[in-house]
Amino acid sequence: MNDELEKLKGDVKLPLGVLVRRTLKYISSEKGGFILSLFLLALNVVLDSISPLFTSAITDELVKDNINIKLIVNLSLLSFAIVCINQLFLYLESIILQNCGQRIIYRLRKEIFEHIENMSLNQFNEMPVGSLVTRVTSYTASMSDLFTGVLVRILRDLATLVGVYVIMFFISPSLSLSLLGVVAVVFVISYIFSKVVRGIFRQERACISDINTFLSENLAGMKLTQVFNQEKTKEEQFNEKNEKLRQQRFNVIKAFGVYRPLISFIYNASIALCFVQGIRYGLSAGEIVAFYMYLSKFFNPIQNLADQLNALQKAFTASERIFNLLDVKPDVLDKPDALEIEDFEGRIEFKNVWFAYKDENWILKDVSFVIEPKQTCAFVGATGAGKTTILSLIVRNYEVQKGEILIDGININDIKISCLRKGIGQMLQDVFLFSGTIKDNITLHDESFTIDEINEACRYVNADSFIDRLPKGVEEEIIEKGENLSQGQRQLLSFARTVIHKPQILILDEATANIDTETEVLIQQSLEKMKSIGTMLVVAHRLSTIQHADQIIVLQNGEIVERGDHQQLLKNRGYYYKLYQLQFDN
Repeated sequence: MNDELEKLKGDVKLPLGVLVRRTLKYISSEKGGFILSLFLLALNVVLDSISPLFTSAITDELVKDNINIKLIVNLSLLSFAIVCINQLFLYLESIILQNCGQRIIYRLRKEIFEHIENMSLNQFNEMPVGSLVTRVTSYTASMSDLFTGVLVRILRDLATLVGVYVIMFFISPSLSLSLLGVVAVVFVISYIFSKVVRGIFRQERACISDINTFLSENLAGMKLTQVFNQEKTKEEQFNEKNEKLRQQRFNVIKAFGVYRPLISFIYNASIALCFVQGIRYGLSAGEIVAFYMYLSKFFNPIQNLADQLNALQKAFTASERIFNLLDVKPDVLDKPDALEIEDFEGRIEFKNVWFAYKDENWILKDVSFVIEPKQTCAFVGATGAGKTTILSLIVRNYEVQKGEILIDGININDIKISCLRKGIGQMLQDVFLFSGTIKDNITLHDESFTIDEINEACRYVNADSFIDRLPKGVEEEIIEKGENLSQGQRQLLSFARTVIHKPQILILDEATANIDTETEVLIQQSLEKMKSIGTMLVVAHRLSTIQHADQIIVLQNGEIVERGDHQQLLKNRGYYYKLYQLQFDN
């Protein structure tokens, strides 16, 4: 459990070899494009590497007593033609890489989002929303840089280093060998630098995720912050997180502030060595100029590698957190041989069910009951008694630890989750509405529903009482979370959304809470109609709303203490009777 939690938070460190192998797997689907890019890269490196030879030949010609102007012109034109061809290769390589890279990132984002969709509510409770958003957007952007440029640029720089050194060795083996010590020093410094920077980037990514989570949570709860005058406190908390991020960014700057000047110093020292040793070894003017140009081409990739290492470390740190998320196995999954069931009769049975959100802190203890098809069953009890948990278990938001839940005699674990949830309509206290039209929120963008079906569903649940008064009717735009509608209007829309999808089992969790009296009358009328749809399970604190239920199950501390209809329970004068007296005495 702790390992899974660490993966959710992105705290599990993966070996570099594992990161590389898993990252390269995504390239395999686009290997044709990458192979073509590598071919163009090879041509680019070859053409770029031979260009100083033309300058060398022109320089040697210029120092002669009899200058061959025609030769110089021809060499210059040939050099210009090679540059033009080289730029064309670079353009084609860039287009191919961008297309391949964006297709990979498209699939990666899709994979992450689908994986998140399959995670259970229990896992979502452990994972801040802001951190998930960061992984889908920010981290995949870092991975995009890797596929669309960083990898190929690193390969180009490495190929350039090898190609340039081979030509330098061809020009002067002695001078080239004398520079090997300098090369060794540069690579040792670069290796140490990459090790240091990777640790810094891992901490920086953690800070970014933390600040995004904080922003996501506090922007959503801004109303509460303002109501309780907590702006100053939240500002201090944000500044603390912001300062941690600033420090990590500054650590990156300090690392590069040491690395780049050091490489630049070694480069300038190498130029001086080139001129001194070049004269000593008897090189011609053209050869010394060529060697100078190759030194520049040799050290440019090394300096570029610092930037590429920067991007590479960011990408690997991002991939580590992405792979951590993808490695978390969803708690709730279909069995390989899960059944596809189109319709349910609606018989629900709990057999000795035990459930805990964590460890053995049991929320439900040995709960057993049967609800017959078309019955209305209400669950009553104090807050934390386990009422909502029962409803969540029926739709497999969570898995039970002991016992089993049956629908029509079939264990719900043997039914495909999509089929199970399709047959169960849920209406909760906190209605979530998406940005878009009323129609979109009722149909959930299912184009198979006709406008007549939408209007009929609205009339069935009395939602037409307010929709018909809106200027655009069902085409009226809803802002984020439905803030331009009242609580009661949002609830009626959730009823319409449920009815139009034609479930055989209905779940109402505090659906009439926090509703004004006038709207409650409309909702009660809707509920009476909806009883004919199928089996109905209701959780309600207002006992007046469940008096006509066929069965009332009374829960206390996760156990069933009473069951029966309203009149029977009142006659028993037990726990239900006390709750009833408390409400109606008040």
